[in-house]
Amino acid sequence: MDKNYELIEHTADVGIRVKAEDLKGLFKNAALAMFDIIAVKHPVKADTKELKIEQNAVSLDELFINWLNELLSLSSAKELIFSDFKISEIDEKHLKSVVIASSNKNYKVNVEIKAATYHQLKIEKLSKGWQAEVIFDV
Repeated sequence: MDKNYELIEHTADVGIRVKAEDLKGLFKNAALAMFDIIAVKHPVKADTKELKIEQNAVSLDELFINWLNELLSLSSAKELIFSDFKISEIDEKHLKSVVIASSNKNYKVNVEIKAATYHQLKIEKLSKGWQAEVIFDV
């Protein structure tokens, strides 16, 4: 995967900074970065499955954290690693998507991310696109 993020130094946890042209790209890039940190795919062809995810929140910050934590929760509960994120609708309080996943047995897990946190969370509109910084509890 081309790195669409950079790591942020943090004492005990892992942080990322992601950029994108729009909110769809920002949420997708954050999810791709999170799963890039979690696992490396083995060079085998794996069966994939699609899941629909819809999120509602009272703010953009809450939507962002809820999105990432929902992916972590589904990944853990269903033993999946997500590899693509097709966001069909998004605004600052709502997201609708289809996500692509395969069994975590097709991956080498590097780091267990427990949660995306509000600690030092920053989401901002730039002159050209969006940027987010988030710290993950590991």
